[in-house]
Amino acid sequence: MSSSAPLSAASGAVPASPHPRSGAPLIALIAGEDSGDQLGADLVAALRARHPQARFVGIGGARMQARGFESWYDIRELSLFGLAEVVAHLPRLLRLRRELVARLVAAKPDVVVGIDAPDFNLGVEQRLRRAGLRTVHYVSPSVWAWRENRAEKIGRSAARVLCLFPMEPPIYARHGVDARFVGHPLADRFPLVSDRAAAREALGLPQDAPVLAVLPGSRSSELARLGGPFLAAAKKVAAALPGLRVAIPAANARMHARLQALLAGWPADLAPPLLLDGRAHEAMQAADVVLLASGTATLEAMLAKRPMVVGYRVSPVSYRIARALRMLRTDVYALPNILARACGLGERALLAPELMQDDCTAGKLAGATLALFRDSERRGHIVAAFEQLHRALRADLSGSAADAAAAAIGELMEGGHAQA
Repeated sequence: MSSSAPLSAASGAVPASPHPRSGAPLIALIAGEDSGDQLGADLVAALRARHPQARFVGIGGARMQARGFESWYDIRELSLFGLAEVVAHLPRLLRLRRELVARLVAAKPDVVVGIDAPDFNLGVEQRLRRAGLRTVHYVSPSVWAWRENRAEKIGRSAARVLCLFPMEPPIYARHGVDARFVGHPLADRFPLVSDRAAAREALGLPQDAPVLAVLPGSRSSELARLGGPFLAAAKKVAAALPGLRVAIPAANARMHARLQALLAGWPADLAPPLLLDGRAHEAMQAADVVLLASGTATLEAMLAKRPMVVGYRVSPVSYRIARALRMLRTDVYALPNILARACGLGERALLAPELMQDDCTAGKLAGATLALFRDSERRGHIVAAFEQLHRALRADLSGSAADAAAAAIGELMEGGHAQA
């Protein structure tokens, strides 16, 4: 994002609220990237169902604005990735934060909801809470994975934390923080029973062939580390399983071009991979087994009820630092495995085999993938466990995660000002 993108508010005095306050609630939301914009759009719709006359202001993207949200700043102002990029834009981000806090304090909304983006939102929330405003943080940082003591700090920023995973509120409770499990939005977007046949028909894949979906990450840095071993593993699996079809979703045009280059040496005697523009969920649902990078995609594969093999590598320096400082609280990495333990489905064999760092080699990835293809009983056990975990990610089977979040926010709004 260019640093020349203008702020919607002037850089000098804080502008006054353009509409006078009435008896209708004023609800502020702050979303910092595309995923937050989607969460925010669903939340605006759910809150409007509870408060039809409410006015929604703050920072949001096109999806939120389509729901009637009034964005005071361009959401791209917060859509930064990586330490170097954040440092380069730090003076502008600090100025934006000062202006946003001052504007919200002047507007006195009934509640302020920071949606994810903890590096920016928690600082804003803390300042607003000190000023006497009610604050909510929607999407807990991964306190279950590393630095649990962050929960106490988050509690100083947010009067209430809305959690996507059921194991998170007990962690906050240990630190005296009000946290509510509202369910994971992705769990609303997948059916409890996945339709493999329909997905294969949509992608033009044969119904009777074994299918492997390969997802080596959605970022260029991930593809640089994982593309080679993942695609080499796929070749090994294809050579061992006659008729195997391989489906590879590309997150965007740049990733499509890079994957196409990596596939240039695909053996002529094997069925050519199906390289897709997006359509990751369909590729997962069409597959018998998924080979993928650790991250949110593992949760999506779990919700698609597909057995998976998970691999990942970080830079050797980052890995050594994390280990030396004991930053990680867990010895498992894939979300399905973490959830299985939290929900009492833990077992000696992980639901999703994990091959991390030095173990993330083509040979080991291929071996674990072939083992799943060849063990139908194991695949059936995994699918049954994933169905249980899918239900566990729904706070209310009769409503959506956004509905549950709106109820928790509405309860706070009706309970008076939260104390800092």
